[in-house]
Amino acid sequence: MALENRSAWAGAGTIGRVDVDVGLRQYMLKVYNYMTSGLLLSGIIAYLVASSPTMLQMIYGTPLKWVFMLAPLGFVMVMSFGINRLSAGTLRVLFWAFAAAMGVSLATIFIAFTGASVARVFFITAGTFAAMSLYGYTTKADLSRFGSFLLMGLIGVIIAMVVNIFLQSSALQFAISVIGVLVFVGLTAYDTQNIKQMYMESDDGETMGKKTIMGALTLYLDFINLFTFLLQLIGDRR
Repeated sequence: MALENRSAWAGAGTIGRVDVDVGLRQYMLKVYNYMTSGLLLSGIIAYLVASSPTMLQMIYGTPLKWVFMLAPLGFVMVMSFGINRLSAGTLRVLFWAFAAAMGVSLATIFIAFTGASVARVFFITAGTFAAMSLYGYTTKADLSRFGSFLLMGLIGVIIAMVVNIFLQSSALQFAISVIGVLVFVGLTAYDTQNIKQMYMESDDGETMGKKTIMGALTLYLDFINLFTFLLQLIGDRR
């Protein structure tokens, strides 16, 4: 009887793990789908704006450029600080608006760098991102101990970027790009593991929907920042 009970408990535990694994895979797939769709939307808008001299002049030839340059940051802040008050549907709309605004702000990439260079760096970024995200998803190691280190690195990069606006130093820009790549390679694995953990802590469907969108936003930012730093580092300028 005792052996039968142990077998029953073992069977129940196995079924529970299978349910969690299936649910986790579906959750992560939704996160990656939203992230990929957001990147696709940004890329299309960036290309269309860069291909239109009229739109470039209308946006970047006027003070309107500051609106589109600051809008993505505004959307991120609204979504991050308003996650408890906003519905999953509202967060979804804000995510698409963020991706669209980000596309406009990225249009200058197609002007500053050659098309072949942009495509090459994009595929390098995609491969690096996929490898590090897979590592963050599958590793048994606790990556949270690297969180404070990565955050300090990110803050340092931001401060250095602000300083270099005034210095215009190519050597400092090179150092910023190298450190930026290393920071966002680490953040990709770290954030993926955090997003995985968020699934384990989720409650109802509404909360799950919110976490799916915020997870996609986090990985989107990791990808875009990794892409732009790599582009600064190995991209071919026109």
